Amino acid sequence: MTHPPFRFGPALLFCPADRPDRFAKALERADAVILDLEDAVAPDAKADARRAVAASALDPERVIVRLNPASSPEFAADVEMLAETPYRTVMLAKCEGTVDLVDLVDFEVVALCETARGVLAAEQVAAIPNVVALMWGAEDLVASLGGSSSRHDDGTYRGVATHARARVQLAAAAHGIAAIDTVHLDIADLVGQSAEARDAAALGFAATACIHPSQVDAVREAYRPADDRLEWARAVLAEASIQPGVFAFRGGMVDAPVLRQAEAIVRRRSRD
Repeated sequence: MTHPPFRFGPALLFCPADRPDRFAKALERADAVILDLEDAVAPDAKADARRAVAASALDPERVIVRLNPASSPEFAADVEMLAETPYRTVMLAKCEGTVDLVDLVDFEVVALCETARGVLAAEQVAAIPNVVALMWGAEDLVASLGGSSSRHDDGTYRGVATHARARVQLAAAAHGIAAIDTVHLDIADLVGQSAEARDAAALGFAATACIHPSQVDAVREAYRPADDRLEWARAVLAEASIQPGVFAFRGGMVDAPVLRQAEAIVRRRSRD
């Protein structure tokens, strides 16, 4: 079965679901808003958060609702509430296997693989027909390992985090769905945010999740191919139309993988 395309732009912005005063502004700033019923909401505010989501009137084509984990006591109420709304794209927190998705057949699902079990199950989860994307998460992953830090002192990710990132992206690509890169927790570090988003774009991630509006422009710019790269991509594709097979172009060899990379650059720029 063919998976539906990932229709959102590159900058996805989390917004606490118990802060309806921020919903419209978050959606205005980003390509899509993630209304977060999980970590951003205190346990005693979960019911109020569901009521706020149910009462909202946002464009359902640009809304993702993050649900509490399928193993949590809040999950059933989250799903019941959403059935009465127009929102049909959900992000399942701490997805750990296909059994977690059985109650979500009526939704497009972004599966958040952010525990050891979830990362190891990414390949099976990505094969489910209504899963449209996989996302990974570093902090819950490290917590599930009994660790205390996902990054080295210089800000780079530790090995297990980079492994999880790669495994989740490979699982998504193998099944033709999108991969979403995780959040950058240091809000003030826009240089680091930009570097990570540029790396994600270069590797083929479809989007990066943000936790603050100030990160959105940095992510968008990182995913936008530079003018010189766009010029090269268009030129090499034009050359390929008159030179079949492998050929030399501006001092480099061009074959089928290089042409697919050029096509990806043009596609990314066309989303502007």
